Amino acid sequence: MAKTKILVVDDNAQMRNLLRITFNSYPQYAFFQAQSGQEAIDVIKAEHPDIIFLDVMMPGELDGLNVCEFVKSSDEFKSIFVALLSAKGQKEDIATGLKSGADKYITKPFSPMALLDIVAEICAAKV
Repeated sequence: MAKTKILVVDDNAQMRNLLRITFNSYPQYAFFQAQSGQEAIDVIKAEHPDIIFLDVMMPGELDGLNVCEFVKSSDEFKSIFVALLSAKGQKEDIATGLKSGADKYITKPFSPMALLDIVAEICAAKV
């Protein structure tokens, strides 16, 4: 059975490392990471992940909302599940995130176990 490809995009190295350790504990997942919006798009094009956990606020030209809009407006990638991760938890922030096409909006801080639960739900739904 093919591994579920998970991409974590966050400019915080500690966050990426925590999630790498979490997902690499499970052999059914292939973990990829990016630290910027442009790097995320490069990984998306190369690996075509099944699920993306995407930080909203990142430095550089492309933030998480831009990357989400890229994914969801592309015929090739729009089926990828995108969960935005953000410290911004106001109703307007969540609405903006979902308007960008995100499938889910998760406010920080969150438990890595919550992300594992989301991945398990997505995988179960695909069976």
